Amino acid sequence: MEFRVLRYFLAVAREESITGAAKVLNVTQPTLSKQLMELEEELGKQLLIRGNRRITLTEEGMLLRKRAQEILDLMDKAQSEISNTDESIHGDIYIGSGETDSMRLIAKLAKKLQTRYPHIQYHLYSGNAEDVTERLDKGLLDFGILIGSANIQKYDYLRLTTTDTWGLLMKKDSPLAALPNIRPQNLRGIPLLCSRQALAGNELSGWFREGFEKLNIVATYNLIYNAALMVEEGIGYALCLDKLVNTTSSSGLCFKPLEPQLEAHLYVVWKKYQVFSKAAEKFLKELQEAVSADA
Repeated sequence: MEFRVLRYFLAVAREESITGAAKVLNVTQPTLSKQLMELEEELGKQLLIRGNRRITLTEEGMLLRKRAQEILDLMDKAQSEISNTDESIHGDIYIGSGETDSMRLIAKLAKKLQTRYPHIQYHLYSGNAEDVTERLDKGLLDFGILIGSANIQKYDYLRLTTTDTWGLLMKKDSPLAALPNIRPQNLRGIPLLCSRQALAGNELSGWFREGFEKLNIVATYNLIYNAALMVEEGIGYALCLDKLVNTTSSSGLCFKPLEPQLEAHLYVVWKKYQVFSKAAEKFLKELQEAVSADA
């Protein structure tokens, strides 16, 4: 299986057309069709359903699309790192993160480095801890930013000095909006939206102590933006981290912190024995110095 053929396959999957993909790739339609049929023969599986108007993927085709994209991303990353072996600092840094206001620290560091090394490019990937660690383990990311009780033991890591605060997101006309903070008894009986990562961990159950399993959880989420839309529509209240949703005067939502206060610690992680590009190595050194200065 050649990288070139994987690129052909991804182009067809994206364009949903042999003709459209052939134009994008600047190859003839018969050549492209032949390459795809040979790919199916090599794998022993049908990858494409060739309809009259559009091409769709079989289940095996959808799996190959995911894996092919990962393979080509990793190949592009390797080529970039190998080609940048001179003394100048340039290249790509790949960072994955969950939703956290502490990304501001990363943004400030990137801005600082950009001033000195304008040829460094940053590639950001957003997802929950499972998404980020999967891409980290496959070598598609240099660094991951993990929140709370995510499994960090198999990685080298740096604990950030900043923390995120847990609380309850609600409509401003909610009865609970008049409270300065939210105690465990305030959550009983109300419809709740909760992070799947938090449910899998023990932060919230440890804070709630007894009866956490009896809470009325009507929905779960992995990223807060869509959950906030459901809160706006009155579906329920969202247990989430602060500063991720607009709660200013122009918003119909407000955030109330939990009491006793519950904070989530943040970690920058990377694979053990990771061989970094010069750009990623410089980024890590600057990050370590920034964290030491704040400690």
